[in-house]
Amino acid sequence: MRIVIGQFAVARSWEDNLARCLDLVEKARARGAGMLVLPEGVLARDPQDPDHVLSTAQSETGPFMTALLHASKALAIVFCVNVPDGAGRFFNTLYCLRDGEITVRYRKLHLYDAFSMQESRLIAPGNSLPPVYDFGGVRCGFLTCYDVRFPEIARHLAVSGAEVLIVPAAWLRGPGKERHWEVMLAARALENTCYVIGAGECGSQNIGHSMVIDPLGTVIAAAGIEETALEVDIDLGRVARAKAVLPVLANRRFADPVLSGSEPR
Repeated sequence: MRIVIGQFAVARSWEDNLARCLDLVEKARARGAGMLVLPEGVLARDPQDPDHVLSTAQSETGPFMTALLHASKALAIVFCVNVPDGAGRFFNTLYCLRDGEITVRYRKLHLYDAFSMQESRLIAPGNSLPPVYDFGGVRCGFLTCYDVRFPEIARHLAVSGAEVLIVPAAWLRGPGKERHWEVMLAARALENTCYVIGAGECGSQNIGHSMVIDPLGTVIAAAGIEETALEVDIDLGRVARAKAVLPVLANRRFADPVLSGSEPR
């Protein structure tokens, strides 16, 4: 499966962002992709007004989602948007759309209350584990941004069969943050012998640096700080070879980090 990562700077207007997403959809189709992965929070953003993400949140039946559902024929589109929770905050929700349907819905578990930020002021946390979904024989698991700092969630997805981890993000700038991003993505790939696809927002607030890590922890594709469409072909043979030479999942002596049917606290 070919995956295209659409890296761009999210604007204040949801209409402008929708146009950018639809343009990336066409670029992904032209490159023969089966999946387009977009960053976190693609609905709207204003670095000068943190509450803008709350005031612009839309429901699943809103015009932003409706347009992307219509555009998802024969193409999986992965992205995160803000959905009102009905109690004054919103859920940072990851969606995968395909053939006009919502195939994956995941509310971000880990809120970024770190480095002087407090996402929990505006965002309500999810309480369900992210899914593993089969896209034409490629099993994909999903995390959102800060989730990647918590290895137990990636390990849960790996032992549930994920061969590719998809990570939409809006990774904030700061001292050493580019290094944190690369190290976390590479660690999650290497310790689970799976691909990791990190789709980052660029612009004045976030680092960009979308990248693809192979199952042995090597960066095989990477973007800089500019808007771009980055593509990679997923080779399941590469996953099988990594598991054969580095059987960490088979060799582990601890129980699964999350038992089947349990929920986060």
